Amino acid sequence: MISELKALFDYYEKEKGIDRGKMVEALSQAVLAASKKSIGPARELRIDVDPEKGTIKAFAKLLVVETVTNAFEELPLAKARKFKKDAVIGDEIEIEVTHPNMGRIAAQTAKQTMLQRLRMAEKENLYEEFKDRTGDVVNGVVRRFEKSDVIVDLGKFEGVMTSKERVSTEDYTPGDRMRFYVKAVEKDSGRGPEIILSRAHPNFVRRLFEFEVSEIGDRTVEIASIAREAGYRTKVAVHSEDEKVDPVGACVGLRGARVKNIVRELNNEKVDIIRWKSDPAEFVREALKPLKVLSIKVNNEKKEARLTVSEEDLSKAIGRRGQNARLTSRLVGMDLVIEKDEHAAEVFAGQIGSAVHHLVDALGVSEAVAHQLTQGGMGDLSTLVSGVDVDDIAGVLDGNLELAAQILAKAQAHASAPAAQ
Repeated sequence: MISELKALFDYYEKEKGIDRGKMVEALSQAVLAASKKSIGPARELRIDVDPEKGTIKAFAKLLVVETVTNAFEELPLAKARKFKKDAVIGDEIEIEVTHPNMGRIAAQTAKQTMLQRLRMAEKENLYEEFKDRTGDVVNGVVRRFEKSDVIVDLGKFEGVMTSKERVSTEDYTPGDRMRFYVKAVEKDSGRGPEIILSRAHPNFVRRLFEFEVSEIGDRTVEIASIAREAGYRTKVAVHSEDEKVDPVGACVGLRGARVKNIVRELNNEKVDIIRWKSDPAEFVREALKPLKVLSIKVNNEKKEARLTVSEEDLSKAIGRRGQNARLTSRLVGMDLVIEKDEHAAEVFAGQIGSAVHHLVDALGVSEAVAHQLTQGGMGDLSTLVSGVDVDDIAGVLDGNLELAAQILAKAQAHASAPAAQ
C-alpha cells in the first residue's frame, strides 16, 4: 500500500501538476467514506493520511460517560483514563478506531473515490491554466468519440469539440493531429470544467490569418469582418490605414502562398479576400466582385441594401442555395435584396420591336417573318444587303428559299432607292 500511494502521488504531482496536499485531502475524504461502512457512524470520525509513510489511520472523538449507551459516540470513564489519566465525565477524547479489516478492501474503495476527486482537481487545474486562453489556437490529437463529441488530447488536459463546433465536411479519426480554436473554458458544466474547442468558428479563420500574415499580426492590416459557412466558403474583408500597403495582396501572399496555407488548414475550404470599404454601397460592390452591380440603394436605418444585377449574373450573385448572398449579407452587416435588371430587358425588347416594325415597313413582310429575321440577327437592312445570301436568310426562315429570295431582292431594291440615299 505504501508503494502504491507514493507512486500515485508522484504520478499526479509530476505528470498532472496536482498539488500533493490536495491529493492527501482527496484520499482522506475517500477513506472516510469507506471507513464509515466498516467502523460505523463514529462520532467526529477523522482520517489521517501520511503520504511519506503510506499509512492510513482512522480517529474518532468520543464523549466520556459513566455508562455507555452508544458505542459509536461514547467512551466509558475507565477506558478513557487509559488515554488520558485525568479524564472526567463530559470530556472529549480522540482515539484511533482503525478497523482491522478495513485494509485493502477499504483502500481499494478509497482509491476509486480518490481518483474521481483527483479528476475533479485536475479539471480545476485545467480551468486555471486555460481560463485566459479563450480565443487561442492550440494543437491537439483526436483521441476518441463520446456520442457526437470529439475528445481531443491537448497534452496535460483534454478538450471537447461538440457536434456544433465540428465542420460537416471534415472526417475525424483517432490519432489525427489538428489545430483547434479555444471557443470557451466552461467551469460550471455538468461534467466539471471543460475546454470547448471548435474548427467551425469564424474566429478560427481570423487567428489563422494572424499567424500566417505578419501584416495582420502587427496591425498594419486589419480584418474588418468575417463571414463563414464552415467547410464550404469564407469571406474576409481587410483594410489598411497605410496607403502604401495593399491589404488584399498582403493576405494572398507571393503566388498565393499565404492564403494557400490557410486553405490547406481548412481542408480546401474556399476563402475570398475582399477589400473593405467604409461606404456600404461600395463595400457591397467589392464583396460581389467579379459580378457587376448595376444599381444599388442602401437604407441605413433598416440595414438593407437593394441592388440589381444583369439576368446572367443573378444566379451567381445569389449563389448555390443562396450561399453567396448569405455570406455577403453577414460580411457587410446588411440584409440584401438582389433583383435582376428589368430595365435592360425592356430596352432590349423595345429595340427588337423597333427593328421588326422597320422590316415590316421596308420589306412588306408580316410581323412574324420580321420577328424571325430579327431573332436570327438580320434585324437591319444593311445586314440583309451585304452580310448574308439567300441560303442564310432561308436558314432563318425554316428553309423557305422562295421567300428568302424575295426578301433579299426587296432589301437590295430598298437600299438602292433614292429615298434610301
